[in-house]
Amino acid sequence: MLLALKLDNVALIDALDLEFSPGLTVLTGETGAGKSLLLDSLDVLLGAEVPRHLLRHGQDQARIEGRFAPHGGASLLLEQRGLGALGQPPSALVVTRRLFRRGERISSRGRINGISVNRRTLLELRPLLIDLTVQGQTQRLGRPSQQRRWLDGFGDGGHQQARRLVAAAHETWVRHRAALDRLKAERTALQQGWEENARMLVDLRQGALEDPQELATLKRSQDRLAHALRLQQGSWAVVQNLQEPLPGQGSALDLLGQAEGELRGLVAVDPTLEPLLQRLQQARDQVQDVALALQDYGQQLESQPLALADLQERIAQLQRLERRYGHSLAELIRRRDELEGATTKLDWEARQQRVEQEERAAHDRLCQACGELRQCRQQAADRLVADLMAVLRPMGLEQMRFAVELKPRPPTEHGSEEVCFLFSANPGETMAPLGDVASGGEMSRFLLSLKTCLARTDLPVTLLFDEIDSGVSGRVSAAMAELLHRLARCHQVFCVTHQPLIAARADHHFRVSKHMEGGRTRTRVTALATLAAREEELAQLAGGNPQEARRYVASLLRDRLPNH
Repeated sequence: MLLALKLDNVALIDALDLEFSPGLTVLTGETGAGKSLLLDSLDVLLGAEVPRHLLRHGQDQARIEGRFAPHGGASLLLEQRGLGALGQPPSALVVTRRLFRRGERISSRGRINGISVNRRTLLELRPLLIDLTVQGQTQRLGRPSQQRRWLDGFGDGGHQQARRLVAAAHETWVRHRAALDRLKAERTALQQGWEENARMLVDLRQGALEDPQELATLKRSQDRLAHALRLQQGSWAVVQNLQEPLPGQGSALDLLGQAEGELRGLVAVDPTLEPLLQRLQQARDQVQDVALALQDYGQQLESQPLALADLQERIAQLQRLERRYGHSLAELIRRRDELEGATTKLDWEARQQRVEQEERAAHDRLCQACGELRQCRQQAADRLVADLMAVLRPMGLEQMRFAVELKPRPPTEHGSEEVCFLFSANPGETMAPLGDVASGGEMSRFLLSLKTCLARTDLPVTLLFDEIDSGVSGRVSAAMAELLHRLARCHQVFCVTHQPLIAARADHHFRVSKHMEGGRTRTRVTALATLAAREEELAQLAGGNPQEARRYVASLLRDRLPNH
């Protein structure tokens, strides 16, 4: 319930502080006095776009503040956003929105219970506090999403459970569908990789890679064979110097032999020289081994005339593999081993089949849940049509026809049908979507009737009606007044009206007027607390002969207020 509304520097209002009570509250006054301004202010307070005219001319700032008694849904949202007492819903909710003029632009700042919030939070809170209905809401009424919400709001507990099941089933299906899409994308990417890897594996297998150091070893052999002649000549020269000297020269072995004989004679005289003799004998043996090894080395060089070409070809093959794949020989061997193992690790075909089966099963469960929801919606549609027709006929729409069409569509989180309200005001006319064919007056009566039918299932929000009775007859006004009175039994209802029949049924009455003060126009809102004040205002609405108008409105108030 809306408890209070404060306005500062809003349009024609300098300062205004109003308090409200449960039931039906009407706002009356001359055209242009600012009746709709109060509802516009509430609209802006809870997140609507700020019209430039709302900030009073000549002022740079304005303030709108509303105090509400929130129900459970609003209190829960406040707790979730950290804007209310944890675990204990506030007895009163204060929402403030300040407006600032920034050159040609109007900016704003919102607060809830003193805590700064953005506009999105205000818009989240809005449907939990107010429901504003104005004439010309054709665009909103024509939205399939809005019509679906109204129809679902009319459903019973089983209907709401079916909605939750559809939402859960859709979430599960979307999750499985996303998993399948990811798997297909991975498989496509891997398929390309597999083809590249297959070509790479063939190359690496043909390369017969085994030793990570093979290339270094081959390069050393290549260097040796590339200088075979120089190595062969040098090795023979060393051998000659060691054991086969040229004519007239002594070999190293001969000289060492002579030295050994001389030292042996010395040992006979001085046995302490025995260790040196042994060392000299070892040296002679080592020189002999070197000579023999060099002989073998030279003979091998002679026996490998084609080895150099073979080595160079193998080196070129290994270097091509390194350049082609950008890895060293050791990395290529490791990569080959990985590829040979990877080809048998995953059975992607079987994996995709399993995920596809899970996705199909989830989709089947979604379709089944949507079918159950469709049955609930059809039952709710039948009840809504019956209830709405009963409410509409007394308002001058005896010949109208109304139906709810459920158009099939692919399953979504909201079900597998689009809700469409069909309307025909006159006999013989084809039924068409309500937003396309209903006139302004017909739309007003339809909205009021719909809100009345939904009152028992809707959230306990404050309902605001802005001049929805414009252009209707007295008989229709009486019917609308009765509907507003019924709505006020379970909702707090505000109505801006020009009809005395409607104003007379109000529990609370405010007159909105404007007057000149200090050369400026100001709006004043007055609570009509006495029967005389209400009679005077209703007589102004009725018009015509003042005495007859007085008698007429007095009878209306007597019917509404029998204690007076």
